[in-house]
Amino acid sequence: MNKEVSKILLPVEGKVLLHCCCAPCSSAILECMKANALDVTVFFSNSNIFPVEEYEIRKRELIRYCESMGVEYVEDSYEHEDWLEKVGRGREDCTERGPRCLECFKYRLKRAAEYGEKQGCKLLTTTLASSRWKSLEQINEAGKQAVEGKQIQWWDMNWRKGGLQERRCELIKELGFYNQTFCGCEFSQNLK
Repeated sequence: MNKEVSKILLPVEGKVLLHCCCAPCSSAILECMKANALDVTVFFSNSNIFPVEEYEIRKRELIRYCESMGVEYVEDSYEHEDWLEKVGRGREDCTERGPRCLECFKYRLKRAAEYGEKQGCKLLTTTLASSRWKSLEQINEAGKQAVEGKQIQWWDMNWRKGGLQERRCELIKELGFYNQTFCGCEFSQNLK
């Protein structure tokens, strides 16, 4: 692990559920969590990703990385039509960091919070907070809403700091990760 990555201080002790969008965004975060001896499970909940072939590529890369790190991987069901109905339709022309992104984060993090609570996880966080293309304010708003009334706490960690952004770039190259060129949904494909 990169020596510049700082120690992680958990807001509460216990199992962490890490919602992951892809291997590149997960790379430095998981490395850091393992170095800090955190009890972490990866949760792949990304019904936004389209087409299904793109979803499968990202999933395979994340599974490969989780296996190499000895981290438990759990996959949510892929329900793109449901995602379209609840998030995409009516928001097709929204810009990146706009209302569609906020609703997408809410959709995915709510599913993660529900799973995490059932599994007795104490904290929920997401690799979405590692991307400089995403709004941390939107991610934190969605995370806080996702855990409302649940026995799991939102961990609003900024995964861009502490050398993690730089380490992410190094790991993408070192491990030869497939690095996508769009967020995931069909509406984000033309926003490059």
